[in-house]
Amino acid sequence: MTDKPVTTYVVSVFEKPHWRTVLTTNDKAKAEALAKQIGDKVQIEETTPKPKRR
Repeated sequence: MTDKPVTTYVVSVFEKPHWRTVLTTNDKAKAEALAKQIGDKVQIEETTPKPKRR
């Protein structure tokens, strides 16, 4: 069985002195819409796990 790794998008907001995660989703459009709505000091991280070797 070969499952493709799924990309996860993490939206974070900077609140002094740390970054706070607001949303974790597999939908890029939803992540970008939330970041645009929040405005300033927002970052979107894109993570894709590597497939396991056998």
